Amino acid sequence: VGEQALLKCSFKSSSPITESLLVYWTYRPLDGGPMETIFHYQSIPYPTTVGRFKGRISWVGNVANGDASITIQSPEMSDNGTFFCSVKNPPDV
Repeated sequence: VGEQALLKCSFKSSSPITESLLVYWTYRPLDGGPMETIFHYQSIPYPTTVGRFKGRISWVGNVANGDASITIQSPEMSDNGTFFCSVKNPPDV
């Protein structure tokens, strides 16, 4: 709580990294409920503009190095839940 949280995500692809590469981060609250997309990346980062993580997510990844990590600023106990990282690099998924 109160410190920056790093959510690490690494990937490998048998295809060359291109502008078609997509990274999606989704979140499911600890108490269940619907999953929500909190971040996506396609050539540039697109942090969410709505919801509990608005204005608190930063891209720290480097897709050329197989890194799709993000940080969350000022995490709170209410942010607790499951975070999913999904990387698609067509034609490799």
